[in-house]
Amino acid sequence: MGRHILKREQAITFVKETFASRLKEALNLTPVSSPIVVLDGTGINDDLNGIERPVSFPIKSLSDQKAVVVHSLAKWKRIRLKELEMEPGEGILTDMRALRPDEDYSPIHSIYVDQWDWEKSIRYDDRSLDFLKETVEKIYAVIYETEQSVSEKYPHIEAILPKEIKFISSEELLLAYPHMTAKERENAISKEHGAVFVYGIGGVLSNGQAHDGRAADYDDWSTDNTLGFRGLNGDILVWNPILGSAFELSSMGIRVDKKALMTQLEIRNSLDRQKLTFHQMLLNDLLPESIGGGIGQSRICMFMLKLKHIGEVQVSIWDPKKKEELLDQGVELL
Repeated sequence: MGRHILKREQAITFVKETFASRLKEALNLTPVSSPIVVLDGTGINDDLNGIERPVSFPIKSLSDQKAVVVHSLAKWKRIRLKELEMEPGEGILTDMRALRPDEDYSPIHSIYVDQWDWEKSIRYDDRSLDFLKETVEKIYAVIYETEQSVSEKYPHIEAILPKEIKFISSEELLLAYPHMTAKERENAISKEHGAVFVYGIGGVLSNGQAHDGRAADYDDWSTDNTLGFRGLNGDILVWNPILGSAFELSSMGIRVDKKALMTQLEIRNSLDRQKLTFHQMLLNDLLPESIGGGIGQSRICMFMLKLKHIGEVQVSIWDPKKKEELLDQGVELL
């Protein structure tokens, strides 16, 4: 049993090293260090859907100022681009570790989150759907090539991804499957095409609902794009035959400019947030235009190695009874 897990750990290392190396080259990214905590009250932490509680604690040496464990580094990375004086076309790549204690357990969810968080400085003219799609295609090529490499090294693992990724707006997806829920629509389109990028996630669709939640202050989900829809962000989904469902590998997008920030804060009744440190930096032209996202490390490993549970590729905290049930089913968590 122990040797079996050791071999799996070696395969996980191969996947991570292969993917990260290729991603760095494809997007012109420089690996940098990143924090696990940031100060509370600055607006820097990722608010996710606005209801998740971060892990927090006082710092004795800073007069008990409260720090929070990051949910992700969506906004921190943009500040870092400025600090590192990154020119348009240059970006950073971080090995992010986060805690999301309000996450619901599932075969693909854990309270521990590990991502390749990346951010790239762009020109204002790059704030377009075409540029977003070009970037997605580069990332998907890395995903596709990594799966090919895994299959070559481990012949018993079949490569199943299509060479091309399908693009569709969340509104088009709704119109194609009007009687389905958002997750059911993702399942249908992913099963049909194998890999899809659903763009325009966060704003309300024609049915009065958003495809999925997004914070108001990093991804731009409100700007009109060239196809008559809204949003310059989205998710990379692939069809996972092991789970029989769509499988999100990455959430990403062109970040808000001043106009989009104020529009989205107003939509979410959060205009008070414009007073926070991050928001003031953006409103005062102190931050570069950027594109960025997170790519799940455990998700990538789970998909590439065709495993059934995220606990097979990461160490986290699980319900002991559930862990025993999974072991009886032949699923051994790390």
